[in-house]
Amino acid sequence: MIITDSDQKDLLTGKIGKSESFAIITHINPDGDAIGSSLGLHHALCNRGAKSKVIVPNDFPAFLKWMPASDEILVYERRRSEIEDWFSHVEVVFFLDFNDLERLGRLKKVIDNKKVFSVLIDHHPDPENFADILLSEVSVSSTAELVYRFIQQFMGNEIIDKKVAECIYAGIMTDTGSFSFNSSRPDTYHIIAELLSKGINKDIIYSKVYDNFSEQRMKLLGYCLDKKMTVLPELGTAYICLTAEEKKNYNFQPGDSEGFVNYPLSISGIFFSVFFMENSGKVKLSFRSKGDFPVNYFASRHFQGGGHINAAGGETDLPIDKAVDRFLGLLPAYIQEYRNGKF
Repeated sequence: MIITDSDQKDLLTGKIGKSESFAIITHINPDGDAIGSSLGLHHALCNRGAKSKVIVPNDFPAFLKWMPASDEILVYERRRSEIEDWFSHVEVVFFLDFNDLERLGRLKKVIDNKKVFSVLIDHHPDPENFADILLSEVSVSSTAELVYRFIQQFMGNEIIDKKVAECIYAGIMTDTGSFSFNSSRPDTYHIIAELLSKGINKDIIYSKVYDNFSEQRMKLLGYCLDKKMTVLPELGTAYICLTAEEKKNYNFQPGDSEGFVNYPLSISGIFFSVFFMENSGKVKLSFRSKGDFPVNYFASRHFQGGGHINAAGGETDLPIDKAVDRFLGLLPAYIQEYRNGKF
């Protein structure tokens, strides 16, 4: 992402160069791209002498807590007064990796009550117009990739040290499933080469993210694949359901279900995978697909969600059994639309 609009360039150059206090905010249930892009930008701002705080609506998975300064992230659920105090004098707010303020949960009310210059950097389709500067590019792999180019353009390549590079790399790696999807642009790999030149160890980063799960999480994965996965070969679809009671039985922690939705796609003939999970009185749905099958349309049409063609999410207030029934009722017609070339 290179910003060419001269007015935007001048405005951002002035704001970043003259401001001394920044807030970086990402979405509820932060994932690797959210945390990686936020901490990458945080370290870049700190490297140029600014004060910066990363703020998240709720806690994030333990396998992301190795990143430099992850222990300094302010979690709104636990540190509301400190966050509200910071907003009393912050000069610039960066919104990263989401396209709608509703994705902030209860943190949204803090934003609603403040008038502060804001910048949205995101790669999800159809962003709402809630920031002063909107930097959105759907074709890129991740928000971390966009943030990297943003740092280069407005703070300079020399500001990117190993800490910045580690966080940005983690964001790109996790949002592409270790470069297995959303990662066909040559520029993504040019960036990876530049990050490696900063001295990061990609193998260690991979291990910290993907070889850092609990015994209970591994048992939960086995249970889901053995007892909770349903395969519909005639529709090229498989789904997994996880109830609140089952989560309790396996001492579920935030992030424990990360990646579960991808496993059914390893089955021959399956191109659509869905993961249903009870969470805080709602049912969260994760959608994944292969090829050109558009899960984002299904999520937005029927489950109050959205995302990318191969990776999307949604939710419903229905009980989990009713949510599955609704999904199964809608699925055949959607598959037929796809097979008839209507997308």
